[in-house]
Amino acid sequence: MNIELTQKTNLIRIIIGAVFFSAGIIANFINLNIFLPETFFVTAYIILGYDIILRAIKNITKGQAFNEYFLMSIATIGALVLGEIAEAAGVMLFYQTGEYFQEMAVEKSKKSIIDLMDIRPDFANLKKNDEIIKVNPQTVCIGETIIVKPGERIPLDGIVLTGNSILDTSALTGESVPRKVFESSEVLSGCVNISGVLLIEVTKTFGESTVSKIINLVENSAVKKAKTEKFITKFARYYTPIVVVLAVLLSVIPPLFFGAEWRMWIHRALVFLVISCPCALVLSIPMGFFAGIGRAAKNGILVKGGNYLEAFTQLDTVVFDKTGTLTRGVFKVTKVHSAAGCSEKELFELAFYAERYSNHPIALSVMEECRLKYDGFFNKDSNPQISNYTEITGCGVSVTLNGKTILAGNEKLMIQNKIDFKEITEIGTKVYVAYDSEYMGCIVISDEIKPDSFSVINTLKERGVQKTVMLTGDNPDIAKAVADELGLDEFYGSLLPHEKVDMVEKLVGQKNTDEKRKHGKLTFVGDGINDAPSLVMADIGIAMGGLGSDAAIEAADIVLMTRRFLQWRILVLQWALLVRMPLLKRRMLYL
Repeated sequence: MNIELTQKTNLIRIIIGAVFFSAGIIANFINLNIFLPETFFVTAYIILGYDIILRAIKNITKGQAFNEYFLMSIATIGALVLGEIAEAAGVMLFYQTGEYFQEMAVEKSKKSIIDLMDIRPDFANLKKNDEIIKVNPQTVCIGETIIVKPGERIPLDGIVLTGNSILDTSALTGESVPRKVFESSEVLSGCVNISGVLLIEVTKTFGESTVSKIINLVENSAVKKAKTEKFITKFARYYTPIVVVLAVLLSVIPPLFFGAEWRMWIHRALVFLVISCPCALVLSIPMGFFAGIGRAAKNGILVKGGNYLEAFTQLDTVVFDKTGTLTRGVFKVTKVHSAAGCSEKELFELAFYAERYSNHPIALSVMEECRLKYDGFFNKDSNPQISNYTEITGCGVSVTLNGKTILAGNEKLMIQNKIDFKEITEIGTKVYVAYDSEYMGCIVISDEIKPDSFSVINTLKERGVQKTVMLTGDNPDIAKAVADELGLDEFYGSLLPHEKVDMVEKLVGQKNTDEKRKHGKLTFVGDGINDAPSLVMADIGIAMGGLGSDAAIEAADIVLMTRRFLQWRILVLQWALLVRMPLLKRRMLYL
């Protein structure tokens, strides 16, 4: 609210200043009273420039004299002394307008991002004396019992006392395959209960829960991340003192050593000071960043600050999460192996009838593939003689079709029922199907790689990125298959949230110790809750906002709000930054 009030106040001040400035120009143009235009210009100067002058004075008292505020103040005051009152007011007007537009764009992006953030569990269903009470998770103690219904997020870490269900752990661990839980299973806060009611004994308080620890990691990682200095401040640090010293020398040397007139050379020193003020650069910096942020927003990118655009010009290492970032994060049938004497259609028919009553994501993907391939052949509403539907925990399902048993599940299910099956070694989740004790085939289901992930990796390498890395909580074999297919330089699998942070920190350390790469920037791209600390630890954190978790969106510096990479937006970001900025800055950024 305070930010919005400040923005409104600044806008009103700019409008009033612009009105007085325009009035001065009009009064001067129609040759009104000689003092009237000057009065308008001075009023505009005071309204628009008082805060800049105050900041310059405050910085001087702190020993930080040479910065852009000092430069703007001394240059415009010099213009006033020379009688160029309109020039002084105009510089302040354009500078304040540029600053307002940049702040408005950045704050709008921040507000949109913050509105997406809501990862903390709002409540816990506490069971007390055969009653269920909705309470704040922070009030629940170790040893108490909570109930988690289907569709709810688990608020606290604990152990399942009763109930069977499937948990969506992708946002927490990065694991693309949902996890089955049953009595005595350990569950973590942040996971979503997909099916079944769970009675859970709490083993950790809210402050020690997995979600809270991840949030703390984000906060602690922020301390280790250095802020990118504004270019104009760094430039002014060297440029301003040089200009001021030269102006002083120009005003005193000719009168002292050559007998020149003091008034004339002081006047010339002020002229030199005014014309040496890098007004074009000072004014174009906020406008350049505004143009970059605005262009990015049109392409579905929310940028939290212009400094992250600047950092992109030194991009050296790109670290990716896998699930939901390089892959779709959804299941799809990727391979079908039919046994001899069984057609693919017959295999899908058996799998369809076996899985038709299951809500497991694997089962749903099998049925969806059936509908896509054989629409009209299978109908969930048809009424074949199906009975004895049984879910076998950790193995699969068993049903009776027309008096014969269909088995659909993993290797354990085949071994338990002494089915002579052919083991499939391909990467992915395997659904083996047997009918009347005879092996019929296998359906392989995988998390599909996004089509544009290939072009993203190629584009990054073409643009000079030295290293591409993938970090994931998924199985190392699956991680290797994805990394090999995409041509990534390195990959690491089975990583927990804190291990991802350690790995990012290690990669940053490796980059900094390499003499050729120490000035480069490392970016991390992710979307899960477990990615949030890594996003903050990296020089630039990029979250997949359209699919990503709230924690990742809040922790990131840049958020991609659409489901597609669109060449991962790096071309757009670099274009927005470099093309819209002055040639001088473009050259300096590459030094």
